Amino acid sequence: MHIATWNVNSLSVRLPQVLAWLQANPVTALGLQELKLTDDKFPHDAFEQAGYHSVCFGQKTYNGVAIVSRVPVRDVVRNIPGLDDAQARVIAATLDMPDGPLRLVNCYFVNGQAPGSEKFAYKLQWLAALHGWLAGELRAHPRLALVGDFNVAPQDRDSFDPVGLKDTIHHTQEERAHFQQLLDLGLVDAFRQFEQPDKSFSWWDYRMLGFQKNRGLRIDHILVSQALLGGLSSCRIDRAPRKNPQPSDHAPVVASWAEELLIQ
Repeated sequence: MHIATWNVNSLSVRLPQVLAWLQANPVTALGLQELKLTDDKFPHDAFEQAGYHSVCFGQKTYNGVAIVSRVPVRDVVRNIPGLDDAQARVIAATLDMPDGPLRLVNCYFVNGQAPGSEKFAYKLQWLAALHGWLAGELRAHPRLALVGDFNVAPQDRDSFDPVGLKDTIHHTQEERAHFQQLLDLGLVDAFRQFEQPDKSFSWWDYRMLGFQKNRGLRIDHILVSQALLGGLSSCRIDRAPRKNPQPSDHAPVVASWAEELLIQ
């Protein structure tokens, strides 16, 4: 089993890259963020031809999330129940895997702009609502994975300049505290379960040769519940798509499970 997340920064622009990546990396399920298109424009047929079921929650110009899956999905939820939110940021679905149902929650977390701004206040409100909802989701679905663009660099080692960027957006104590609260629910950062190269990032600014100089952040994450931890065999950032012509500024993150461990 392989679960991936990728902020594609416009699916209409990046669809050929996504399909090419799926052909080379036939993951079980992929969470997409920043679709930047409405539901009626979502390319279900293209994913079906590639062997994937798909569900989406789109929005014109901004935001938008989707799940594409090798297996059918059910019990789809769009946005955080109980939160009055006009932005399309959350989609969750249950995947009926051979070893049991898997709840996949795919989110495009709020950016937040800057500490002290209205958008930052919205981010903290959104994070609190997500935490409250996920607590119930975990009780109902012990096998759960939370994936997406979190817009949080949880530790100093997840930033190219933790000193210079201290207390700026993605690096604030408030954001990191909310990330820790997700872990306190019993979720585990899949990437940090394995030895990783220094300066491993998933996002690089388009400006100032950000990718070429590896001036990046690790803000795209896969968190897994304790029930999924035993079979986890690897988690990696695939930098290759960031080298494409007209790339997304994010790279895919992929978590993998060994089949023989899943069956145990």
